Amino acid sequence: MTTHPHTPAQPRPHRTLGSTGPSVFPLGLGCMGMSALYGEADRAESIATIHAALDAGVTLLDTGDFYGMGHNELLIDEALRTAPAALRDRALTSVKFGALRTVEGGFSGYDGRPDAVRNFLAYSLQRLGRDHIDIYRIARVDPDVPIEETVGAIAEAVQAGHVRHVGLSEVGADTLRRAAAVTPIADLQIEYSLISRGIEAEILPTARELGIGVTAYGVLSRGLISGHFSRDRQLAPGDFRGMSPRFQGENLSRNLDLVEALRKVAEDKGASVAQIAIAWVLSRGEDIVPLVGARRRDRLAEALGALDVSLSAEDLAAVEAAVPADAVAGERYPAAQMAHLDSEH
Repeated sequence: MTTHPHTPAQPRPHRTLGSTGPSVFPLGLGCMGMSALYGEADRAESIATIHAALDAGVTLLDTGDFYGMGHNELLIDEALRTAPAALRDRALTSVKFGALRTVEGGFSGYDGRPDAVRNFLAYSLQRLGRDHIDIYRIARVDPDVPIEETVGAIAEAVQAGHVRHVGLSEVGADTLRRAAAVTPIADLQIEYSLISRGIEAEILPTARELGIGVTAYGVLSRGLISGHFSRDRQLAPGDFRGMSPRFQGENLSRNLDLVEALRKVAEDKGASVAQIAIAWVLSRGEDIVPLVGARRRDRLAEALGALDVSLSAEDLAAVEAAVPADAVAGERYPAAQMAHLDSEH
């Protein structure tokens, strides 16, 4: 089985985030796992992975100020400071804010007040060592603050030159419309994968109507459909997947059965399971940019190989026969976290 090695010298057509957003490489790098939620990560390997991504042409680095309570932004700052100038200049930062944390690492809500937006932004700029953030977005809608006020504060930061573009995260169609009425929205960051297709009914068509791009996270469902996750895998303490419904008991068994069906399709294409899953998301439209959460250079190289996988109509039918749209067992998040998702209401 081949894995389609990536050759950095080959130029890739970029994708534009919505009608007003930046032009970016067709895959972005999600950096969260380098600092939080999936157990220990190797700092040197994380930085090497960011460098390798930039070297391969990747432009969009996605983070959140609450990933490791600032650790992830500081990591990105170190990676960019130690990268060659030409690569550093290529990098675009996408930052989520608003999550309130405890010393113990818990979450205690979201703050989308304009004063809070300005405060979070000041800290992020300092940690990232940059004079602006390319796309800035609240991670989850604050139920106590109208979205118009939150994005209005980001729009003021755009006017001041501290932010280039306004983004949104995990919002539903109505909230998309309300936000877009206040200021241009570059992109909506939301989970989208073979086994998380809820956006297709209303959210994605609304984004397209409004000229808003999509940065899709969870394209491998936190490793569940990567082809590398096994039934007997022991998760590290604090790994988010230890409480994720899709990774529990019978749900996990049923979901990994889907992965094995997908593996047969991948083998027929001479690709890996992860490459097929990423290629499927890429195939959904030029306005969609998948974020791959690679923490290591080998996983990054595999993900980049998805750009060399071309899926015909027949291939797509085989993929969707292996993993039907509603086949997944379990919700995306535990119930308490699902309640924070405007996109699920």
